[in-house]
Amino acid sequence: MVTALYRRYRPETFAELIGQAHVTEPLQQALRSDRVNHAYLFSGPRGCGKTTSARILARCLNCAEGPTDTPCGTCPSCVELSRDGGGSLDVVEIDAASHNGVDDARDLRERAVYAPARDRYKIFILDEAHMVTQQGFNALLKIVEEPPEHVKFIFATTEPDKVIGTIRSRTHHYPFRLVPPAEALSYVEELCSGESVAVDDGVLPLVVRAGGGSVRDTLSILDQLIAGSPDDRVTYDRAVTLLGYTHDELLAEAMTALASSDGPGTFGTLDKVMHTGQDPRRFAEDLLEYVRDIIIVDAAGDAAAALMPGSSEGALDQMKGFAHTIGTPRLSAIADVVNDALTAMTGATSPKLHLELLMARLLVAGSHRQPSAPATRPSVSTAPAPGQASVPAPAAEPVAPPTGPVEPLTMAMMEASWPAILEAIGEKKRAVWSAVTGTQIVSLDDDVVTIGFPALSGADVLKKAQGPGLPVNAELVRDAILGVTGHRVRFKVVELPKDDTEDVVSEEIAPGQPEKPVAAEPTETASWPTVVPPGSESSTESQAEAEHSPPEDQPVEDIEPPINGLSQVGEAVIREVLGGELISEHRVDDGEVR
Repeated sequence: MVTALYRRYRPETFAELIGQAHVTEPLQQALRSDRVNHAYLFSGPRGCGKTTSARILARCLNCAEGPTDTPCGTCPSCVELSRDGGGSLDVVEIDAASHNGVDDARDLRERAVYAPARDRYKIFILDEAHMVTQQGFNALLKIVEEPPEHVKFIFATTEPDKVIGTIRSRTHHYPFRLVPPAEALSYVEELCSGESVAVDDGVLPLVVRAGGGSVRDTLSILDQLIAGSPDDRVTYDRAVTLLGYTHDELLAEAMTALASSDGPGTFGTLDKVMHTGQDPRRFAEDLLEYVRDIIIVDAAGDAAAALMPGSSEGALDQMKGFAHTIGTPRLSAIADVVNDALTAMTGATSPKLHLELLMARLLVAGSHRQPSAPATRPSVSTAPAPGQASVPAPAAEPVAPPTGPVEPLTMAMMEASWPAILEAIGEKKRAVWSAVTGTQIVSLDDDVVTIGFPALSGADVLKKAQGPGLPVNAELVRDAILGVTGHRVRFKVVELPKDDTEDVVSEEIAPGQPEKPVAAEPTETASWPTVVPPGSESSTESQAEAEHSPPEDQPVEDIEPPINGLSQVGEAVIREVLGGELISEHRVDDGEVR
């Protein structure tokens, strides 16, 4: 029987510890300058060297030549605390997960009083210290705060927040970190060379990736692969199968099919993945990492090899080919789609179905991206949607933005394009269209457009969000201006004088209206009565406004236009507040039953 790799290669000095220079260097300096504290707290993820560092620190303190930053390795204390030693009487390791109560703390206090049996210090190493109860920590508080001269405490934990603050404040806290992939890869390469084990290209990067930065986990995985491989050779196929990752050939085959928008090839590759028993979510994760690697190769160029240690020259050349064929915009779109699909797969009852839909979306991902110049806006039908009231015809035809170089924005262009802009707003959100109907362009100063409203209260809807987590409605207006004119502008609102309001209403009603009494054709002003929520104070005002409607023989020019724009907001109130739909509209004349 052989000893596990992580035990055989356990560091015995701070110099052998990898990836923790931010911890080992200050500790060595404290040992050299004889400024060692009475209590230390080592925290960090599992398998990164906390308990090992505690043992090394104990060797340094009790070494016959110490305290020293490099133990001699030959004295009785160093031999007993080595990886092959049986332990020292003066260095007590306590598993706090099973010794976490008040009685255990009392027993520790009683043992701490006695002097060391042989060495310089009596050192207590409390592993998994976060498992100690609050009462147990409180029982230790006094001895940790003022220990005897010969006592040192070292707490090791993966969750330092669970160690009570009164203990943490009395220790020197050193946070350990996960080992970077480059250092871990170099370490396992040296280890395989020392063990005379041959590994195929691509195996060790998979081992380091599976280890997740934990040295102990990495060595355990490598030990498992070596134990299950004949002739002391670890093959790539065996590593991929055992660790559950997707083979690079399948990933490259999938990217080749996606690059050429080959639907049969894409789903053929997916069928191979499913027949190998691969987990759908694992395949999606591997595909996302592969796309990430391609993006890095595309962005870094010749420096990609240094950024991706362990990648072969052939694999990097293949990724460069994918980057050139697919392009960075579509690669970014593919990464976004895969990332969203991974989120949707969490807890899904049919991950295979989600993966198939993901591959279908990847075939078109990024192929319909927005062009750099605004595209020509198609003509919009003026027919009302089902359940919608008919919208007054715009005063001018929609103005399509130029497909070539965009013309400078002028006041005349804004005035001519405004009806088309209103129409574009109406397509997106009727409530915003109701608020901006009846407005006009007042001025244009560089990229700042001033929009005149009959009443500033009508502009309040622009400040409201389009929905939870969405931008405000004002963005709809900006997008509509961009879509029609090709210019992204800023805008501000002002209230129009009364005379200007009358002109706006008259100009909007006049085109397309016959010169006859208002009853012959409904207009924006003489429309159905404004509806407000029950109990609202404005309901009486709305009824009074309807009772004072002009007689049928009164011409359009004599109608007093609404100053507060309530008739424009009526439809929005029905939809947004009451949750209803408009079926039809008609004017209400005097004497008519409502």
